[in-house]
Amino acid sequence: MPDLSSSLSLTHGPTWANRVALAPMTNLQSNPDGTLHDDEYEWLVRRAEGDFAMVMTCAAHVSQAGQAFPGQLGIFDDAHLPGLTKLADGLRAGGSVSSIQLQHGGRRADTSLSGRPVVAPWDDPAKGATALTTDEVESVVRDFVAAAVRAEQAGFDGAEIHGAHGYLVAQFLDARHNHRTDRYGGSADNRFRIVHEIVSGIRAATGPEFQLGLRLSPERYGIVLDEARALAGQVLAAGDLDYLDLSLWDAFKEPYEEVHRGRRLIDHFMDLPRGTTRVGVAGKILDAAGARDCLDRGADFVLIGTAGILHHDFARRVIADADYRAVPQPVSADHLRSESVGPKFIDYLATNWDDFVA
Repeated sequence: MPDLSSSLSLTHGPTWANRVALAPMTNLQSNPDGTLHDDEYEWLVRRAEGDFAMVMTCAAHVSQAGQAFPGQLGIFDDAHLPGLTKLADGLRAGGSVSSIQLQHGGRRADTSLSGRPVVAPWDDPAKGATALTTDEVESVVRDFVAAAVRAEQAGFDGAEIHGAHGYLVAQFLDARHNHRTDRYGGSADNRFRIVHEIVSGIRAATGPEFQLGLRLSPERYGIVLDEARALAGQVLAAGDLDYLDLSLWDAFKEPYEEVHRGRRLIDHFMDLPRGTTRVGVAGKILDAAGARDCLDRGADFVLIGTAGILHHDFARRVIADADYRAVPQPVSADHLRSESVGPKFIDYLATNWDDFVA
């Protein structure tokens, strides 16, 4: 079995120096127009300097209508290119492979930020969202492809499609609500279609050295585990992805669905044939033992969220010390500042988690 220090080759682009990557995390540190702010630059580049093999940005919205958060990084306009180029250069100089996550908020977008109507796969009066037409879904696909091309122009080594956490792409996967009658709704294959079109579109539009990933939620958000496993199997078999990123929320838990209890959620995916596509997992991996356990169960790499906030060099520490564990929470704001977590990110953590900031 590989250990955390083992390098990781992918079908396209540069080899990763180890098996520890920084997960994409909302941090609210960009400028109101989506351009890069120094706080976001410093937060990410510091993690590259801390030996994370791949550093991924927060979700960057691929269209103005897709903005879900204040201070969200943008990648829908060439005006974003100078900052994105600076960031890609900084991550490379820090020693990391660089990736940018591509996202559209869908029914979770904020019209007060974007000034645009909220759209979704279905009409959702509670969210003020109207259903996209078929032509508009096709336009969303083109927006994702254009954003990936822009990422490549900026010098990023790759991009990840955000198909998780109830944002627009994941909304199409929602069996409870996506009853569209066109080719993007109803049956599982139709609900999966937007994922396949974005993946194949980006692969066709970018060069042979551009790494492409996809993040999926394997459950919740209207996604049932059997369907998540089926979609994961399809994208792994297609061979267009360099990696699949499974956002488990807790890499050590059992599934929510009673019928699938009895083994851990991670184990429902590790037996899928993957060819040369790599599979990573994220969720409450806070120590070296937990990271090694995920590799032992079949993951090719781990994505670190909370521990990467707490320690810019968590990757270096868990590779060097088999007993290393992240500092317990809550931590002081001074500790976070010393780890290059900016004031808006600290406020976000303190507001949304009652046990993060002392």
